[in-house]
Amino acid sequence: MLGTLPLMALVIIAYNIIVYLTGATMDTQITTVTLISGAMWTVTIGDAILFMGFMLLFFELISATRTGASTIVNHALSMLVLLIALVQFIVLPQFGTSTFFMLVMLALFDVIAGFTVTITAARRDFTVGE
Repeated sequence: MLGTLPLMALVIIAYNIIVYLTGATMDTQITTVTLISGAMWTVTIGDAILFMGFMLLFFELISATRTGASTIVNHALSMLVLLIALVQFIVLPQFGTSTFFMLVMLALFDVIAGFTVTITAARRDFTVGE
């Protein structure tokens, strides 16, 4: 059951929770780190959400190498997550930010790369004789 859950949904859900329950914006500062060069690196909520999205996209690509019914369901649910995120971006003003646009793009890459990797892995599994 957990193999069918698209991980990008977790990032979209986290964004929704931050926007609706905490009222914080993506520009809200989490921490500031002083680098060796003396530069101040400010980490915002938007940065943390995008980092989490990239990490989960990596794990999604690894799981896309499997073939089976759960992988097909995962791809279909990933497409649904992309559709929901795209509608939120277009319709809801709280989601019309660059951070959320990047999350929508990560969801799009998840769908495209997931299908591409699965098809490539499936071709290797099935040999076509002459």
